[in-house]
Amino acid sequence: MTEGHHRPAEEVDGVLGALADPMRRRILDLLAAQGEATATTLAEALPVSRQAVVKHLAVLDAAGLVSGRRVGREVRYTVRSVALDATARWMSALAGEWDRRLDRVKRLAEQAERDAT
Repeated sequence: MTEGHHRPAEEVDGVLGALADPMRRRILDLLAAQGEATATTLAEALPVSRQAVVKHLAVLDAAGLVSGRRVGREVRYTVRSVALDATARWMSALAGEWDRRLDRVKRLAEQAERDAT
């Protein structure tokens, strides 16, 4: 993250916002498969212009999902997993909380059914 440290909730929001766009998910998939690529290389594999790819990469970079490094006149992008890992942990914790809530509702419903008979 180039703008300093974000709070965890802001980081998750940024990742989810970036991943909401199907083209950005395709770009991430391509980068993950290739390991490293330029905006030009990515645009050749996608039905959008290089300029559109650059804009998508900027959003992915701001969310901490990719990083670019200059090699001569090119910028080569790679996937960064830290923000994605943090988001996955948040989603897992959220799923666990919902599982606990649903289990509690199930137990209450079963108890109410037993009490009624």
